[in-house]
Amino acid sequence: MAIRIAERFMGPPGSGQGGYTCGLVAAEIGVPVAEVSLRSPPPLERELAVLRSGDVVAVMDGETLVAEGRPATLELEVPEPVDVDVATAASKAGERLWTAEHPFGTCFVCGPGREPGDGYRLVPGELPGRPGTFAAVWTPDESVAEDGAVRRECVWAALDCPTAAPVTPFGTGMTAVLARLTARLDAPVSPGEPHVVVSWGLGVEGRKRHGAAALFTAAGELLAESRALWIELRG
Repeated sequence: MAIRIAERFMGPPGSGQGGYTCGLVAAEIGVPVAEVSLRSPPPLERELAVLRSGDVVAVMDGETLVAEGRPATLELEVPEPVDVDVATAASKAGERLWTAEHPFGTCFVCGPGREPGDGYRLVPGELPGRPGTFAAVWTPDESVAEDGAVRRECVWAALDCPTAAPVTPFGTGMTAVLARLTARLDAPVSPGEPHVVVSWGLGVEGRKRHGAAALFTAAGELLAESRALWIELRG
């Protein structure tokens, strides 16, 4: 078995977007809730071997361990959803700083350098009156869908970057990368329809930063949720 990350699904320059990569690994595990840890930058456009040992799946680039996944549990206190207009306003309010300070403009999910439709261009913005809670609007393009629903790895992608916003604030000169993502997808996600991603912080321990996200329909139905560990880069 092998997986391959197409260049379109880039995160930082030259490597796969973390959530998308984790979603590919989760598909190999085949359970409702999976936890995937990234051990090295996922290379693009190469066949990566998938090795299985019991419930654990490892993805290898030759002798290099790229990712490791396993079944997990996920229990979160999910905040109340907001409507699309509120999320849009929050996103627009944070757009200038997001664009100016973004460390990875190439990112498939949140990179301001990606064209609409090619990338998601998610811009989480803090919600007025709800300090530490962020929201963004995501309207999935038909190109990430199959048989009328967004591919699961592409939903995992959307559950990644927004978790960073509450715990890696722009304007501080600090950059962090995804180390682990745990997610549960409860219902199919429809392409071409606006959805709201709400994200919030779970705590900071030194260089470790913990965030979470939930994906809702425009009507407020919970579709998926995630918990992420980010590691602050030294220097």
